[in-house]
Amino acid sequence: MSEETLAGGNTVGAVRIGDTVHKQASPWTPTVHALLRHLEAVGVDGVPRALGFDDQGREVLSYLPGETAGGRYPWPAWSFTDVLLTQVGRWLRRVHDATADFVPPADARWFTGRTMQPGLIVGHQDVGPYNAAVLDGDRLVGFFDWDTAFPSTREYDLALAALWWVPLCPPSVAEGLGFHDTDDRSRRLHLLLDAYGYDGDRQAFGATVVQRARRQAGVMREMAADAGDQPATSLLSVAGYMEQSAADVEAQPEHFWVR
Repeated sequence: MSEETLAGGNTVGAVRIGDTVHKQASPWTPTVHALLRHLEAVGVDGVPRALGFDDQGREVLSYLPGETAGGRYPWPAWSFTDVLLTQVGRWLRRVHDATADFVPPADARWFTGRTMQPGLIVGHQDVGPYNAAVLDGDRLVGFFDWDTAFPSTREYDLALAALWWVPLCPPSVAEGLGFHDTDDRSRRLHLLLDAYGYDGDRQAFGATVVQRARRQAGVMREMAADAGDQPATSLLSVAGYMEQSAADVEAQPEHFWVR
């Protein structure tokens, strides 16, 4: 059966073979597979199923059908609809609730080297439109590319979703993504948080978004240092976007965070 190179995600060389995805395994792949099997066991949908490894040592996952933003700009129009934003918030809440009691393997390894602690969840940590599968422009199938999943607070994972889906970035960046109504960002932020069922301090959440954006920029720069020329250029661009977004979010007035 032929291999089809897939768009989206952060993993170079991911291919589709029939209804499965094959891609290079990482040291944390067995831990991620344990997480995916946990989510399958508790009935969370919109998550690839871990199917083991092929004869080349690549991990094998079920394929999530649908369109993804991939690496093209501007992003598809569905990236900025209220319908998708609401579905993202609800999906993320289901994942967080389901992973709050996840017990990682004794030899667990995560992308960040972090460990599971009481009160944490395991987040996808990269729920952008480039990792989403969407059908008919209005139905979120789910999110692929779980390579960077790791334990964190709920807010830390939710912050990354807000950065890309609201989106919480300066107008110059938002325009490039295809989002033009930057005055609507506060309303969209609260729509996302309401869909999630977030009952925390929303102004404090803003500080978490700033922290997450800066940390994400740092991670992108670290990854760029180990990448080839072309991947490094893309990663450094994202790092720059995140640094600009951190400054923009930090500059928002108090009423931005309060309904």
